[in-house]
Amino acid sequence: MSEDIEAKLAEYRQRGARQAMLGLTDVDGVLRGKFVGLDKLGSLLEKGGGFCDCVFGWDIDDQLYEHPAAQASDALTGWHTGFPDARYRLLAKTERVLADGTPYFIGEFVGADGEDHPLCPRSALRRTLAKAAEMGLAAKAGLEYELFVFRETPASVRRKDFRDLAPYTPGNFGYSVLRAAAHADDFEALLGFCADFAMPLEGLHCETGPGVWEAALAVADGLESADRGALFKTFSKAFFQQRELMATFMAKWSMDYPGQSGHYHFSFAEPGLNGDQRDVFAGEGVPDHARWALGGLVRYVPELLPMLAPNANSFTRLVKGAWAPTASTWGVDNRTAAFRFIPGAGAAQHVECRVGGADGNPYLVAAATLGAALAGIEERLDPGPPVAGNAYDAEDDLPAARRFPPTLRAAAERFGQSALARRLWGDAFVDHFAATRLWETREAERHVNDWQLRRYFELA
Repeated sequence: MSEDIEAKLAEYRQRGARQAMLGLTDVDGVLRGKFVGLDKLGSLLEKGGGFCDCVFGWDIDDQLYEHPAAQASDALTGWHTGFPDARYRLLAKTERVLADGTPYFIGEFVGADGEDHPLCPRSALRRTLAKAAEMGLAAKAGLEYELFVFRETPASVRRKDFRDLAPYTPGNFGYSVLRAAAHADDFEALLGFCADFAMPLEGLHCETGPGVWEAALAVADGLESADRGALFKTFSKAFFQQRELMATFMAKWSMDYPGQSGHYHFSFAEPGLNGDQRDVFAGEGVPDHARWALGGLVRYVPELLPMLAPNANSFTRLVKGAWAPTASTWGVDNRTAAFRFIPGAGAAQHVECRVGGADGNPYLVAAATLGAALAGIEERLDPGPPVAGNAYDAEDDLPAARRFPPTLRAAAERFGQSALARRLWGDAFVDHFAATRLWETREAERHVNDWQLRRYFELA
């Protein structure tokens, strides 16, 4: 064992830590992990470890996929493989510390050859960022989540069968200082919790709806930003459950209220003089790189939609008049468009992808958004004129290719035919992910809408 690892373990023991926690993200964005003793942690940091590859072979409800792609002899996981361990590496630079002093590390799956695992969401994003690096670009990004908070527990919501739930606060109260001030202890506690866990928030406020909050994660580089999103979605739930409260990131938990978004803000920079970086979205008007990126988003996001809207419930949010886009449109500071160019001074000028719901896997949301934007820059795609006013009114004049598929089934079928997806992430990922989304839609088609609550409420 290296001296650096030995020194780190000694530091943990000195401060009273007796174990560590690790987590790896599956295709649905669920963190799968475990506690390990410090001696085991040392071995994992040095040599990596193994995690049952059933995490790629089951759905968000831990049910094994039963579809032709999963049962094919060349499928990467399934009954025919015996569910061996998938190798993973622990990433020392991702270290966080839980409130009790326990260290936490992010893991990343690797293939049998030691290279990227073809199904690992984090690796899919890293490959996308490698494409950006080849083009001389680096991404900066920040995720923005809406979440509903309830005076419930995992046990109480099940006793109630997910009906008649008690919201954290009543009424709409969007951007309410009254609600935030009256519950300042919880607001400030969450802000402090996120800062201590190295996933700091730029802002936290009430949104419109009973008990709904909006949290904007601080901007970071492309991979770190997605790490923070993945951690926030799980550990904010833990934060609330420790307080006898419960949060959900479902795209739409009730048809009475707007859906919950997971907007992705980003820009690209290139190396400048003296080792600094120059933001290529900065400048007068809509600079070329930003315009081309918007062209890529307009052109390609409709075929990558399942990576941003991953389950059947996601599509109940993507309806007209619900503050969510239904077609591939863009505008300047226009919140009715799918892609919003936000003017500002210097690096503050950026693009917001408003397509994704809060239920998206942060790594796949980032990979799809950045992948489409990079393709636009590479191909110098023109997005056409920006939408002025209500983007919903402009949809009738759009070609069919720019309208979002209306269902998960249609979106998954279109995704499976995407040449861009196959270039960026490989045939194995595209075939597997498309098949898992078709499985998800078949499960949804077999159940009534109440089933969506039971399935996605806690884990989406």
